[in-house]
Amino acid sequence: MTQTLYPAFGVLLVDDEPSFLRSLSIALERSGGINHIHRCHDSREVMEILARENIGLVTLDLTMPHPSGEELLARIVEEYPDVGVIVISGLNQVETAVNCIKLGAFDYFVKTDEESRLIEGIRRAIRLQELSRENQALRRRVLCDTLEHPEVFANIVTADKAMRSVFQYLESVALTRQPILITGESGVGKELIARAAHTLSGRSGPLVCVNVAGLDDNVFADTLFGHQRGAFTGADQPRAGMIEQAAAGTLFLDEIGDLSPASQVKLLRLLQEGEYYPLGSDRPKRLQARVLVATHHDLAEKQRTGAFRKDLYYRLRTHQVHIPPLRQRKQDIPLLLDHFLAEAAEELGKPKPSYPPELTILLSDYAFPGNVRELRAMAYDAMSLHRSRTLSMDAFKRAIGQPGVDLPQRQHGARTVFAADEPLPTLEALAEALVDEALRRAEGNQSIASRWLGISQPALSKRLKKRRSEGS
Repeated sequence: MTQTLYPAFGVLLVDDEPSFLRSLSIALERSGGINHIHRCHDSREVMEILARENIGLVTLDLTMPHPSGEELLARIVEEYPDVGVIVISGLNQVETAVNCIKLGAFDYFVKTDEESRLIEGIRRAIRLQELSRENQALRRRVLCDTLEHPEVFANIVTADKAMRSVFQYLESVALTRQPILITGESGVGKELIARAAHTLSGRSGPLVCVNVAGLDDNVFADTLFGHQRGAFTGADQPRAGMIEQAAAGTLFLDEIGDLSPASQVKLLRLLQEGEYYPLGSDRPKRLQARVLVATHHDLAEKQRTGAFRKDLYYRLRTHQVHIPPLRQRKQDIPLLLDHFLAEAAEELGKPKPSYPPELTILLSDYAFPGNVRELRAMAYDAMSLHRSRTLSMDAFKRAIGQPGVDLPQRQHGARTVFAADEPLPTLEALAEALVDEALRRAEGNQSIASRWLGISQPALSKRLKKRRSEGS
């Protein structure tokens, strides 16, 4: 299996002591999971390496022969302003540290500092460099309105601008190891977005999906972390957890908003420390997978009420994408309907039928509480009953009229319709406005408009004729 490099850009370690370079690179890989490392013990080669390799961060010793560390720092800041520099010096001098920061260094450490402090400083610098690069990439894509890998999103049927923005954002954060929080109502296609994010990452391992809803703390820990033999009664054999199965790939945790408080603590530690303990083991394992999470809950509201940990919420929302509901993507309804009818026809061994143009008008004014998943179910149900050349609208009408399903008019019925400081319209004026709105939504189709108005089609036709005669 090909090893996944982290971070996506190279980290260049510069010091004239080869032994220090070896020990630092080993510590970074062992404790920080940082393995995309270049080492240089001759300061004369630094600028050549920067010109040749994709370097995002440099650690720089100050006291080197030939070009000194301060000289190199000034040149790097001037010629490669997007490359971050951390100074690691044997000199513990405040004045020197302040001067390096003034010259543009990101941070300053002394070689005698604790190893953990140095590694955390480098990890922090990597995260900031990742965010900077992602912002630049997103800015380019949005300004040019481009997708570099449109084929990755081929399975997501949409023509919606908001969805295109989601795709552009996913491309921008594709290579980061930071979590991605995917939010949206049930049925909008969050798992499809997770699969696209995994494909874009180019990671060599698999996508492993886990629905964590309903898992108690012990089952959650065993599912994710695995266990050693004898860890608990019945653990006759060791078992690798989902994290290990997703190594070098992506771990997708669905319904994250339903995690218990104890499981939230375990997930937080996993993300913060980058390591975990299989049940029954006292030896930690490193997290090698990229983590994606999804929820239909409003996590911001849950953390405000104390139902979700604030520290975990802020850790997860480093990158966040929100999938709009289908009722806000009305132009996608005809595309999805065609797609699902073709899919159902192939599965059922039937020719794909044509359907009345009124069908898309009918569906466009429905709230779709089940979103894309609900439309797919409607299409499959209609195809299973289909016998003639043209698809019947009856199955869709039954689904939309099922008890307990709110139509848009009822769903928004509590909103204020009349301004308090304006006179009320007459019943006749109100009726005329209602008829006009129904016809507008039905695109002039009197049959559908009359159904929404709760009157017969002849009654609507009579009203319109009367209006025309009075206006002539």
